[in-house]
Amino acid sequence: MLTNNDILKKLRVALELKDEDVIKILKLADFDISKSELSALYRKDDHPNYKECGDQLLRNFLNGLIIFKRGPMPPKNQ
Repeated sequence: MLTNNDILKKLRVALELKDEDVIKILKLADFDISKSELSALYRKDDHPNYKECGDQLLRNFLNGLIIFKRGPMPPKNQ
């Protein structure tokens, strides 16, 4: 079974993203993360500095990725 960490790593590799790109994508979704916190997500689960990627972080990454690739949603006409 894939964990959120595995999904994040696979997306990063598949989309050829650098750490700075991932940080920028998360920032687009109003989620701030440091480079050291991000590297903890990429470590093996038996490493002492491993950090589990929660649902909220992955959700914000996916939402930020949509903005990164497509641009922000246009405002709705009322």
